[in-house]
Amino acid sequence: MAAGGNIQSILVTGGNRGIGLELVKQLVERPNPPEWLFAACRDPEGARAQELKNLASKHPNIVILQLEATDPGSIQTAAKKVEAHLGGSGLNLLINNAGVMPESTLESATPADMLDVYKINLVGPMLITQAFLPLLKKAAQGSSQTGLSCGKAAIINMSTIGGSIGNAPSMSTFQVISYRCSKIALNMLTRCQSLGYKEDGILCTALHPGWVKTELGTAKAELTVDESVRGILKVLSSLSEKHHGIVVNWEGRTVPW
Repeated sequence: MAAGGNIQSILVTGGNRGIGLELVKQLVERPNPPEWLFAACRDPEGARAQELKNLASKHPNIVILQLEATDPGSIQTAAKKVEAHLGGSGLNLLINNAGVMPESTLESATPADMLDVYKINLVGPMLITQAFLPLLKKAAQGSSQTGLSCGKAAIINMSTIGGSIGNAPSMSTFQVISYRCSKIALNMLTRCQSLGYKEDGILCTALHPGWVKTELGTAKAELTVDESVRGILKVLSSLSEKHHGIVVNWEGRTVPW
């Protein structure tokens, strides 16, 4: 990638819409695209994946994976497919982007709401990372790069300013209680991963993409998907040890959490 060298292999979850789809689009159009770009989604044959399928038909380096974040069997099957495509190489970059943000207020949130969102937004990235960890370790071991970077081996967990305790948005603008709680938990998972995988040479960072005009972000949002993803890709190319275990935004600024 631009300043940070080429990233040979990338996996993006939630790759059929919103930020995930735009990441796939912009990555594949770069002058030095990844050798393998794995785009995972729940239903590759469904209507919502049509745009991704159209893109993959034009770019042989895009591989669409069926992956359901709450189904360990689906995750393991996807990991085996990725391993087969990589043919002995490791996976450089895992972007845990898939997530949900259903409406929930302090008054309306139910145990079922909370647990369902945690399953997708927290447990999903945990299980996916566990499944792909051997391939991330392999990439780190096979890299000649020193230090930590996305070109070597990295886990990027898509977070939000809404999960920040240090700079929490007001309840009037951003209620979604279950989503906010799940993302602060994801930040802690990122922190734990950073402590656990540093010796393996794997960079672990949480990333706030901004308030983006997507299905999740609504039309009132400040950023277009294009603007957010351009920023994200620039940030990914510059991440290093100093970003390990923290939350940064699409402009590369540290987010207090």
